[in-house]
Amino acid sequence: MEMPQVQMQSCEGDGVALLVQQLIVLASLLKELQTQSHLIHVNYEGANFLEVHAFLKERYEEHLEQFDQVAEQVRTLDHFMPMCACGLKEAMPPFQNVESYEGRSMLMAYYVNIEGMGFMAKELEQVAAGAGAPDVQNYMAELVGSAFKTSWMLKSILRGC
Repeated sequence: MEMPQVQMQSCEGDGVALLVQQLIVLASLLKELQTQSHLIHVNYEGANFLEVHAFLKERYEEHLEQFDQVAEQVRTLDHFMPMCACGLKEAMPPFQNVESYEGRSMLMAYYVNIEGMGFMAKELEQVAAGAGAPDVQNYMAELVGSAFKTSWMLKSILRGC
């Protein structure tokens, strides 16, 4: 039995190329958030250590899952992700690095980046709508919710520091 031929359509003209490009940027941000939250998790010291340690563990595990989801969405759009970390670094948007081991400073850097991720996902939701990608659009809405919930929790922690 002969397999039917599948015709691949070029979607570049309908906004998919822009969507893919921005998804790769978001994926690079999520991977960096995973690394940042993990390093803060192991370096954080303070009276609220146990709570912050547990909170950040959940975040870095969540960021890994988010990275995987976004990367798989790129693949479902029939595009490739970068082959290695170097390619992700090239796609990296502006990012607030941690510049001090002081707990509040570390959490502030992470807070700034989480807020940025939330706003990026909001913008991407609109790009996905324009490209006719409701699955991506739906996941971007989930990322927005996650980012701003994390932002709220970080603000609550920071107000107590």
